[in-house]
Formats: sequence, structure tokens, C-alpha cells
Amino acid sequence: MIWTGTVIFARFCSYRSIVWICVKLTIATRKFATAHAFDYLCRKRFAMSETERIQLFEHKKIRTAWDEEKQEWFFSIVDVCGVLAESKDYDTARKYWAKLKERLIAEGNELVTNCLQLKMVSPKDGKRYNTDVADMQGMFRIIQSIPSKKAEPIKVWMAAVAAERINQAIDPERSIDQAIADYRRLGYSEAWITRRIKTIEIRKGLTDEWKRGGVTKEIDFALLTDLMSKTWSGMTTREYKSFKGLTKENLRDNMTNMELLLNSLAEEAATQLSKERNPEGLSENAGVAKEGCIGGGAGAKRSPPDTSHPSQ
Repeated sequence: MIWTGTVIFARFCSYRSIVWICVKLTIATRKFATAHAFDYLCRKRFAMSETERIQLFEHKKIRTAWDEEKQEWFFSIVDVCGVLAESKDYDTARKYWAKLKERLIAEGNELVTNCLQLKMVSPKDGKRYNTDVADMQGMFRIIQSIPSKKAEPIKVWMAAVAAERINQAIDPERSIDQAIADYRRLGYSEAWITRRIKTIEIRKGLTDEWKRGGVTKEIDFALLTDLMSKTWSGMTTREYKSFKGLTKENLRDNMTNMELLLNSLAEEAATQLSKERNPEGLSENAGVAKEGCIGGGAGAKRSPPDTSHPSQ
């Protein structure tokens, strides 16, 4: 389109002008392609390596992403700013960061000028948007620009988060202990926590079986999960979340003890059947998953899902 316009425009220009325009267009095109190629490579690396997790600092949620390649956490800057500025909501925190970012850029702060962005789930609508993030050292430099009594406590917390990840890699049981502590802080009962931890273990066993059967794509894992959910509850994951009035929240964290039990019965039965049948590919795994749901009794015990929250 651009080159066609240039040819038409060339009829009214001198030869020297035409050469000058062509050179400028070539340079601009190369810059555009290089920038987008770099952006694509960055997104591809993080898409393959990041593990998103919501961490709690004094009951405040902070979105984080673990970079397996760099072996470090990246923190949502707007979330940290919201905690330090004691913002009343997400929009207020976002405006605070926007003004601070503008000031830091004007001061020539290279960290902010070259700020990294990752797609994260928005606390407002549950959709994924590009979000400014920084590693621990970067966050420390940004925190220095924010007058807050929570500046030092949150630095200590970040250092603890980083150390905990290393410890969990050495001892996986620490990860389970952390999950239990988080659920207790959120007010869940001990009986529910025990059941929830068990479902995590069962779910991992099932996904490991699916991987062994050749299922590797995220969309295929989602399809199999929806199939099982539809079989035992009568609803897909999206429908289930809508029924419970959820947007960004984790569905299983909002299931009752009975719902967790029925779900784990289905997944455990599907796992055992998969080990016996050794399915290959999405189609065979789907057949085994559905049969496992019914054979495990979850489908036969289908009952209307509960809209109440387990911590109530």
C-alpha cells in the first residue's frame, strides 16, 4: 500500500526526491520489522517460561510471573504501587503508577523507559492485558521513588518470595505448605483445605497422564478439562464460573467440599483408566476421560452446583 502510493506520488517528483523517499521508507520499514521481531521473541520466551501466580502481601494481591530461564520473579508494578500508596482500588493504583512513570521517564530513568511488559489477568474484568513488570532489583529502585511506610516491609517480602521459590525447587513440600498457609489466611476451613490440597495432587497426576498420552497443547488440556466438567457437573468450566458469578477467580478455590469430592472422583478414575488403556492423542484421551468420569461415579452423582463460597 505504501509503495503503491509512492509510485503514484513519484509522477510529480524529481528523480532526487524519489530516491530520498525510497531510502527513508526502506529505513522505516527495517526499523518497524526489527522492533516487531524483537517484541515477538520476547513474548515467545515469556509465553514458554512464565508461571503466573497471585502472591499475598498483608492480604493484598500482587500478580507475579516466574521466569524459568532467568530463575527470577517479575512483579506487577501497578500492584506494588497500589500497596505502597494504599490505593483504594485498581484504577486508583493504575493512575498513581501512570503519573509516577511519567515523572521517572522525564528524569531519564532507563529502567522505566525500557519497562518490560507481560500479559497478565486484570483484577477488573479477568481479561489478559500487557502489564508493566519488573524483577526484584528493578522493583527496589522503583520503590525508592515512593514515600511509604510499607517500602521496607515489601522489600523484605519480595526477598522472601524469591528465596521461597528456590527452597520449593529443592523441597516441593514447601510449596504445599505455602498453599495451606494462604488458604488459612483467606478463611477456608481445615477440612476444605485438606480436600483442596488432595485435588491438586490428583489433578497433577491426571495432566501427567495426558502428557504421556501425547497431549501437549494448552487448548487440548482445556478441551479435556471442559469435557470432564461437562460430564460430572453438566457445565463447561466457563459456564461453571459464570454460574458461580466468578470472573478472574480460580474455580476450584470456590468449590464446596462436595464439589471438590465429585471433581476429584472423576479425575482420579480418569487417571487410573488412562494408565490401563494407554490412550494416544486427543481423541483417545477424550474418550478415556469421559468414560473415567462416568465409571468413577461422578457423572451418576451429578447434582446442581453450589453457588456458596467454601469459606462462608
